[in-house]
Amino acid sequence: MREIDDALERAGQEAFTREPPKTLKGRINFLLRTLRTAKAVAQELGVTADSVNRYRRGARKNPPQAVADRIEAAVRARWQPQVRLRRRKQAATSTGITVETRARFGYTAPIGTTDDGRFRRLTVHLPPEYADRLFAAQRRGAGDQEMRDIIAEGMGEVYFRDGGRRAEGLEVQLNEIDYFDVSF
Repeated sequence: MREIDDALERAGQEAFTREPPKTLKGRINFLLRTLRTAKAVAQELGVTADSVNRYRRGARKNPPQAVADRIEAAVRARWQPQVRLRRRKQAATSTGITVETRARFGYTAPIGTTDDGRFRRLTVHLPPEYADRLFAAQRRGAGDQEMRDIIAEGMGEVYFRDGGRRAEGLEVQLNEIDYFDVSF
């Protein structure tokens, strides 16, 4: 259950100003420039250093699908770190994040109001302070539940309580997530 963490990573990758290398040789050369040695790249990918050198030379052009997926993930994780960092900083200080989800929301509400949870599909723009808290939680390796609580608090404030203009005392929980995406 790492929906939120994965969504934040995808959103960071959407910030790329240039596409990562597409060819196997280009990807391996990028990893070699980044990690410095074939041994380090091999450890990252779970293959031998000889295999890395064969991919680099072009002697082997079609790695097994699992290795190809690990190569792509390693390249994307290291591609344009400054661009991603700048976009995260901008979201945390001025622009905020947009959360799109289809999830079961639960409520704790005052007596006389409904607190029945139900699935809703929502797209809500959360202010920068919630983005900052979410990124800080992700950096320190917080669990999925803590990140859900931050998002539920933000959605409760922005969408359900409308910035304090309605539904006073309503507490929102983000329960079952069917779909989750973030953009910033």
